[in-house]
Amino acid sequence: MKLPAAALETGSPLCSNKLRGICSLLRFNGISISLEAFGLPYVLLIIGFGLLIKGAGWLVDGASSIARRFNVSDLVIGLTVVAFGTSSPELFVSIIASIKGNTEIAIGNVLGSNVANIFLILGVSSIIYPLTVGKGTVWKEIPLSLLAAVVLGFLANDQLIDKREFSALTRIDGLIFLSFFVIFMYYSFSIAKRIEGMEEHIPAKEHGMVKASLLLIVGLFGLTLGGQWIVDGAVYLASTLGMSQALAGLTIVAVGTSLPELATSAVAAKKRNVEIAVGNVVGSNIFNIFFVLGISSLVKPLPFSMTNNVDIGVVILASLLLFAYMFTGKKRSLDRWEGMIFVIFYIGYIIFLIIRG
Repeated sequence: MKLPAAALETGSPLCSNKLRGICSLLRFNGISISLEAFGLPYVLLIIGFGLLIKGAGWLVDGASSIARRFNVSDLVIGLTVVAFGTSSPELFVSIIASIKGNTEIAIGNVLGSNVANIFLILGVSSIIYPLTVGKGTVWKEIPLSLLAAVVLGFLANDQLIDKREFSALTRIDGLIFLSFFVIFMYYSFSIAKRIEGMEEHIPAKEHGMVKASLLLIVGLFGLTLGGQWIVDGAVYLASTLGMSQALAGLTIVAVGTSLPELATSAVAAKKRNVEIAVGNVVGSNIFNIFFVLGISSLVKPLPFSMTNNVDIGVVILASLLLFAYMFTGKKRSLDRWEGMIFVIFYIGYIIFLIIRG
């Protein structure tokens, strides 16, 4: 398909920063083909998700092998390396979006992931097999995830609470988040030995030092490149479809970065390791707010839109419903019918986001 030469100029809207090299190559070879005709930005968005997920896996494999070389216990590996691995997609996407100034994607990614984690992932997992959890999860971890959402609501609303001209998650807010995260990690170490089936989610294969280091480096590269392509693709998608970057972050990006949690929880539910299934999601929600937003706002303060208060409210509602469902039907259990309600709530939330635009 022939296009005017200007359409493939480096500064053309079709050629974002990440696509300029490709555009130059096409022009150098004397070919005038629209990148849109092949849907290249969308292809890179999909490949970006693949790189992000594979990169997280490679990072976990490499870092776990290196940790074992230094005689680090599987317990510590599970609480640090594996936990970081499942939340690294959200972390890298939010940091890259923050650096690029796409703060709506950075914040939307975390809020959307937390909603998807409870309504979609726990909903699907409990439909596979009812999820019965321990007393500690009900009375400590779920309330802590609720606390994380409430703290986010307080810290992000400078305009509402302090009557300032604008709201933002500042570097001070980031330090507060990270302080809460340290407390959460201390608690996690104190109860981890009692979690049944935890060792099954730690990579069993141990690699040599060279291969492990290579996996670690390739994993970090995959996370970085995948994160960049996802952010660029989401921005492009939002601009071409006429929707906000916040909508792209809350839906497409959020679900894509939550795929590791979906895989972990679904497999755990299938293997009847139900405490892992719930703990993985609740822990991820705490991790996303206290660590991901903490690091992201330290890198660069994140301006906060008042419309995101609705999304924080949905995260709080999801956490409250999860807590309430521990006392309906079978005690301390998320039954199949409750999981179906969660999935229906998630579909309703997505419809609301699309209407809101």
